[in-house]
Amino acid sequence: MILQHKKLVDLLQKAYSAEKAAAFAYQGHAGSLKNSEEVKNIRQIEIDEWNHRREVLELMNHYGVSVSKYYEFRFHVIGKIISASCYVIGWFMPFYFAGRLESGNVCEYFRMMHYFHDLGIKDHDQVLYEMGMKEKEHEIYFLRKIRDSRYLPFFEKIFAWGGMKSYNDVDIEKKYTLENSDAYCRKEAV
Repeated sequence: MILQHKKLVDLLQKAYSAEKAAAFAYQGHAGSLKNSEEVKNIRQIEIDEWNHRREVLELMNHYGVSVSKYYEFRFHVIGKIISASCYVIGWFMPFYFAGRLESGNVCEYFRMMHYFHDLGIKDHDQVLYEMGMKEKEHEIYFLRKIRDSRYLPFFEKIFAWGGMKSYNDVDIEKKYTLENSDAYCRKEAV
């Protein structure tokens, strides 16, 4: 079956390539840290991102969606630049921007679910739900690392993410079941 849904195809291609960028960024992030527990946690998040990339590719292959050479190049460069910058921008910013990125990524997977539902396809709900929830766990981890930083209020005001703002409506403490998760992320990305 070929997907007749332009937004879904683009989102799959973009997510596939962006997961590589995130994994590269986490390589630099982990490498720049001195705390062994933080390094271990960031390395696990990197592994999660590679797993998401593999799972998205499986979906793409199932529907004959090709990998975008443009997105692959673009996100490869972005990931490598972010990875290198982690060694020079200090401790706070890699944690902050990782959390902000993960916050937006949560809805990526729920939007994929919505788009598949537009086509009457519910076969991938479980994997998309799990990836969305894993991204939310990542967001929470990064926010916990910086929540007491004196920089957080300033960054939250400028970049619209932090202790009081999120790019998704998932509450991990009161999360919807898979069957009700279609209610998440109903606002279109801006």
